[in-house]
Parts: sequence; C-alpha cells; structure tokens
Amino acid sequence: MVEPGGVVLDLACGYGEFIKNIRCAGKIAVDLNPDAQAQLDEGIRFFRAAATDLQQIHDETVDTAFTSNFLEHLHSKDECDQVFDEVWRVLRPGGRFIVLGPNIKYAYREYWDYYDHVLPFSDLSVAEGLQQHGFTIERKVPRFLPYTMKGGLPSGNFLIRLYLRLPLAWRLFGKQFLVIAGKPQGKSAARDPATARGSR
Repeated sequence: MVEPGGVVLDLACGYGEFIKNIRCAGKIAVDLNPDAQAQLDEGIRFFRAAATDLQQIHDETVDTAFTSNFLEHLHSKDECDQVFDEVWRVLRPGGRFIVLGPNIKYAYREYWDYYDHVLPFSDLSVAEGLQQHGFTIERKVPRFLPYTMKGGLPSGNFLIRLYLRLPLAWRLFGKQFLVIAGKPQGKSAARDPATARGSR
C-alpha cells in the first residue's frame, strides 16, 4: 500500500510502531507526546504538533499519510475536518491517506471502554468524511484487524503475516476498519475546503 520510494507521514505516531517498520525513502512522524521522539530511529523527522496544524510540513511533499486508532480521540467533527484538510494540503496529487480505526458497527460493546474515545466512527462515516474533503475512496475494508492485539490470541510476527494473508480471518476477528483514500491527480493543495466538502 506504500510506495518504497515515497515520503510517508505518520499522524499521531505514538512510539513509532508503524513509521519505524515501513519501507520508504523519507519518514515524518507527528505526535503531541514529547516522549515520542526518543522512541524513534535516526532519520525520522519528528514534529511535536497537533494533527490539526501541520504547518511545519510543506504543501504537497508527502506521498502517503497514515494514521491508526486516532480519529476517535478527536474532540469534535470540526477537529476531524481540520485533520482531513491538513492531510489534503501536505499530500501530493496522486498521494494516499491510509486510515485504520475501531469500527463502531462491530466493536460497539468495547468502543466506550476507553475513556478517551470521543467520536464514533465506522468505515462508512470515515469514507464519507474523506469524500466530502475531496478524496476518492480507493479501498474500504469494514473488518480488517482485531479490535486489540492485547488479548489472549497469539500475535507473533509470523501469525500476524499469516492473518493479513487470510481475508476470511478478517471477517471472523476484524473489528477495525481500513480505509484508503486518494488525492486525485491534478488536485492541488490550494483549494477551498468548504467547496470540496460541498453542502451538508
């Protein structure tokens, strides 16, 4: 899903579980946690910033933006709109935004067990929000990863790779969605977000 020759942005990177392992030419990590930078490898550019304000990243300099288990922690849909607008701005035309998150449709019993979960999202609502911001949906998987990897199921690297190769297993255990959205070719960063979203 990620071009090895491109620049990847990891939004709300945590301790870098994704950005440290992905193969790409350039790596950017963003998080508000000041402890995050110490966990990252050399060569990863880190910005301590909110995902709603990525002013330290220039327009159209990112090939792939990624975020996992983040959108549900935002305080409002307005904040989510700001995140989508900032990702649009920093993505090159033809770039991708990969979003993972718990799917309220399949994880409704566990969803609110986390005190800091605020916004309820499904694959459909995230896809709709991205489309309102000008993105095109390239792929949407309602059931992808299990809700958590902290349970009793084995989670070694071999088993994770095997799981990812077996879409049937996703339907049994998946409670997190995967949405891949593209910024169409020819669409520049300089556009009115309200126009892209259209009337609601």
